[in-house]
Amino acid sequence: MTGQRMAIFEAVFKESSHFTAEELLDKARTIDRTVSRATVYRTLPILVESSLVREVDIGTNLKYYMPNKEQGAHKAQVICNDCQKIFEIPAPFMEWYGSTVSSNLGLTPISQRLQVTASCEELQDTGACAKSKVEPSASAD
Repeated sequence: MTGQRMAIFEAVFKESSHFTAEELLDKARTIDRTVSRATVYRTLPILVESSLVREVDIGTNLKYYMPNKEQGAHKAQVICNDCQKIFEIPAPFMEWYGSTVSSNLGLTPISQRLQVTASCEELQDTGACAKSKVEPSASAD
């Protein structure tokens, strides 16, 4: 266990929202300025494989991560299509649904996920989202 990895672990478990590998690098460097990009990219798969961190793929070219503080808790992800913010909500029905559907087919569930993509309410209400690059709509006079 190196000082760099300790800084990465500390940065990960201080997080309460989703982050990218590059965001983790920045946060870990505030703890230990010697943390390298390579160490972050080598450490993340280990954290995911050990179930300490969850990897979230929202269909973009970036992977997001979140500390897995609630082992076994089923979550549904709602992703803002405009600003890419990821919201997680409890989804206790997922365990029952996955087990029921799988057992009806004679299978054992290994993993499951529920993702919903939605539009930002701020964008709908004001025509702009502070977190996206969408420009306000021009009003016709």
